[in-house]
Amino acid sequence: MKDMLLQVEPLIPALRRYARALVRNRANADDLVQDCLERAVSRWYQRRDGDVRAWLFTILHNLAINQFRKSATRGWHVPIDEANQDDFGEAAAQEQKLMYQDVLDKLARLPEDQRAVLLLVAVEDLSYADAAKVLNIPLGTVMSRLSRARERLRQEIEGIADNASTNVVSLRSEK
Repeated sequence: MKDMLLQVEPLIPALRRYARALVRNRANADDLVQDCLERAVSRWYQRRDGDVRAWLFTILHNLAINQFRKSATRGWHVPIDEANQDDFGEAAAQEQKLMYQDVLDKLARLPEDQRAVLLLVAVEDLSYADAAKVLNIPLGTVMSRLSRARERLRQEIEGIADNASTNVVSLRSEK
């Protein structure tokens, strides 16, 4: 038990970050991490030798996917008594917060498969091989999705993505 605690406890902040990026709600992210840790503890004997970090991120990712599937069929509902201030949103007080939110919005526009790879590799610092294990995809797929995600995010930030071009009016020169 002590061995498990020493391996799992330092990974909790990274799990919370990844969960928060996936579900975009602090309370739901904490619940997701709690479910992940409960599953990891109850199935500790089933893990294979290797990186505990990749195993935990796999559990978290699979739980999030299951949660997305359930919410897609049920819809989103929060009783007013249980809602917190984050559920209603608030105006940004500083430019930094606006920029941060802008990047999160642009990240949310990425396709799910590209966003997951980008978060695991760039934010959580998993190797390509570990990200491939977490997502259960080939290594080459991780690299191509990461490349496409980075390029698309760059285009979104620079304002040259496909949907941004619809706001541009082309001018014709007449002599």
